[in-house]
Amino acid sequence: MASAENPAPGAASALWVSTFAFTACFAVWTIFSIIGVQIKTNLGLSEAQFGLLVGTPILTGSLVRVFLGVWTEQFGGRRVNLIVMVLAAAATFLLSYAQTYGQFLIAALGVGMAGGAFAVGVAYVSKFYPAGRQGTALGIFGAGNVGAAVTKFAAPFVMLALGWEAVAQIWAGALLIIALGFFLLTRDEPQLVARRCSGEKAAAAWMQLTPLKDLRVWRFALYYFFVFGGFVALALWLPHYLTGAYGVGIGVAGMLAAAYSIPGSLFRVFGGWLSDKIGARKVMYLTFAISVICTFILSYPATAYVVDGIEGPIRFRLAISLPVFTALVFVLGFAMSLGKAAVYKHIPVYYPDHVGSVGGLVGMIGGLGGFIMPIVFGALNDLTGVWTSCFMLLFLLVLTALVWMHFAVRRMERRRAPILADLPEFPELAGVGPDKAASSSLRSH
Repeated sequence: MASAENPAPGAASALWVSTFAFTACFAVWTIFSIIGVQIKTNLGLSEAQFGLLVGTPILTGSLVRVFLGVWTEQFGGRRVNLIVMVLAAAATFLLSYAQTYGQFLIAALGVGMAGGAFAVGVAYVSKFYPAGRQGTALGIFGAGNVGAAVTKFAAPFVMLALGWEAVAQIWAGALLIIALGFFLLTRDEPQLVARRCSGEKAAAAWMQLTPLKDLRVWRFALYYFFVFGGFVALALWLPHYLTGAYGVGIGVAGMLAAAYSIPGSLFRVFGGWLSDKIGARKVMYLTFAISVICTFILSYPATAYVVDGIEGPIRFRLAISLPVFTALVFVLGFAMSLGKAAVYKHIPVYYPDHVGSVGGLVGMIGGLGGFIMPIVFGALNDLTGVWTSCFMLLFLLVLTALVWMHFAVRRMERRRAPILADLPEFPELAGVGPDKAASSSLRSH
């Protein structure tokens, strides 16, 4: 068992092997971000159809997370993760034989099982570490999101050389091998071993779900809808966005999109460490503030202006260049990586006995964001004809999350320290107008 200071035996292998396995799962989960571009051309899909195709694996990987989290608490992470990875590998291999749009959607549902590995890994890895180190550990594990960048770097070259079918077959074979390696190199979590020794039965599934009635859980889910759902949606959408908005080839688009995926994954380790050091709430404020700024700028469409000058019309154009766009999505990915770690720092602290169910629900809502948003991105493109409409949606979403978090924090502060409710809004105006009564009350305290 993990002590108050030290991880449990086997923690290192559980963390690092799980992270490697999750990286492979994430690479498979986002495979349509590259091969989907070729499939779209082959089948002549609309923008909305393309969004549905790339989002379908995200749907499966999201919906199964609650159940997989609960089953991990009951049966152990090693068994559940092995089953998830083997099923995902089989579906990915069969994907290479799809011919029609309907067949691709069915195969994509199976590929999406790979995304469920996140809920399993969070519940499994967290059991090996004390509370003061769970933020860092889960940040390292969550860095497996870099699998999206692995696909963006490697898949275009494999696809151009051997065809998209080869990408599916190679990714499936690699996932199967890594699944077997994961099972052989890790051990069962200490709580599961202790239950076996004592003969104690695992808590019933319905008891694992009781914390989901707490509004706080759903607030965390909204945060994750943006920081993770938005990350996955953009990881899937950016190659298509770059080829359409900037006219670059699929190879270049994949490389540039990795400038978003890499910081959105690797800096999650730093986000976990920072959450342990300064607190997850401060990290969430930082995440949302940076994201509001970046998405606002990225929302601005290329616009031509004509100003009536003294000597005649003055024409100029405002647009975000490709280097500036790449820099902004890098910063946005960095901010989201901090937020992803901070959200999951909250869960073992508030719900130590229900990490599987709560983490599964939060992960499910976040994953649903990755499914819903590419479809909405495509629909917005069809509706508005403006490429930057996807960032307009993200701006509204993160602004909503920031406002809800801020008012929720203020309510908690007033509940814990009622004297704060009597403070004037501006201390320098104490004793003036409506604040006079508040000032008198404060002096009496």
